Amino acid sequence: MRVTLSIPAITAALLLSAAAASAEQITFVSQGGAYQEAQTKAILDPVAKLLGITINQDSSPDAWPVLKTQTATGKPIWDVIDTPTKDCIRGGEQGMIEKLDFSRLPNAAEIPATYKTEYSVPYEFYSSVLAFNTQKYGENGPTSWADFWDVTKFPGTRALRSHPMATLEAALLADGVPADKLYPLDVDRAFKKLEQLKPHVTVWWTSGAQSAQLLADGEIDMEMAWNGRVTAVIKEGAPIGYTFNQGFLQETSLCILKGAPNLETSYTFLNAAISADIQANFPAYIDYGPGNPAAYKTGKISPERASQMPSSPENAAKQVLISVAWWSSPAGEEAQKRWASFIQK
Repeated sequence: MRVTLSIPAITAALLLSAAAASAEQITFVSQGGAYQEAQTKAILDPVAKLLGITINQDSSPDAWPVLKTQTATGKPIWDVIDTPTKDCIRGGEQGMIEKLDFSRLPNAAEIPATYKTEYSVPYEFYSSVLAFNTQKYGENGPTSWADFWDVTKFPGTRALRSHPMATLEAALLADGVPADKLYPLDVDRAFKKLEQLKPHVTVWWTSGAQSAQLLADGEIDMEMAWNGRVTAVIKEGAPIGYTFNQGFLQETSLCILKGAPNLETSYTFLNAAISADIQANFPAYIDYGPGNPAAYKTGKISPERASQMPSSPENAAKQVLISVAWWSSPAGEEAQKRWASFIQK
C-alpha cells in the first residue's frame, strides 16, 4: 500500500524535474542603468512572453574584460551580450564570439548588410550629434562641423568627446571631405584639423553624463554629444537645440558567446529581438532607434516620434554610418594610440 501511494508523488516529482530541465532560458547581458531598464520593457519582457522562455539578466558597463575571462574557461555562463559592435568583431576574431549562422536568423534579412557583421546583428542605434545653446545662437545655430570649427562666425565655448571615433570623422567633414569619401580615414589630415580647433575646446568630455551636465549648466555653447543625452537635457527645460545633419550613426549589437550554455535558445532569442514588431517598441521607452529599419513600417512608431529617432530613414540619410570595420582594423587601432598622445599634449 505504501509503495502504491508513493507512485503518484514520484511521478509528479519526475515530471516537475523534467519540466525544469527542459525550460528554455538564456542569460542576457547589457550595460545597466536606465538603458537596460528601457530595453527590459521594450524588448526583453515581450520576447520572453512571446517565446515562453526565461531571460536572466546581468549587467556590465564594460563587458569586454568579463567576456575574456568567461570564455577563457571554456564554460561561459553568459549567452547573449548587448555591446559595441567592435567588441563583437574582435571577440569573434579572437575565438570568443560565435560566428552567426544567418539561416537561423530569418528576421536579419530585413536589416541592411552594412548594419550586420558575421558575428553580430544591430540592436539599437544612437547618434553623435552637434548640440548648441539656443539662447546663445537663436534660430541660426551651427548646422555642420564646418560651423563648429568656425570660431569667427560662431564664437563660444566648445566641447568634444575625448575619443577619436566620430571626432576624427567630424574633423574631416569640417575640412571638406565628402561624407561618402571618409573611409579609409585620412588620419594625418584629421589630426591637423583638430590641432586648429584644440585651443578653442574648453572640455574634452569622458562620459555621457558629463556631456549632458555641460549642456544643462550652460558651461559650453556647443558640443558633440549623444542624442539621447541631449534630448534628456532638453526635456528638463534647458535651452538646447541639435541637428542630425552630419551626425554619426552608431549602434550597439547583439552577439553570442562562444560556448554559450544555451546556444539554441540564444538564436531563438536573437531572431525575435531583431524582429520589426519587437524593435518598434524601443522608441516608446528611450530616445534610441531600432536596429531593424523595418520597425518604422509597422505603424507602431508615429511620424513625430520617428523624426526624433537617429535610425529613421529620413535621419539616417543625413548622417554618416561609423565604419566599425575601419576602427577595428590596424589603422583604427593605431589612430586610437595616436589619440592618447594628442590629448595629452
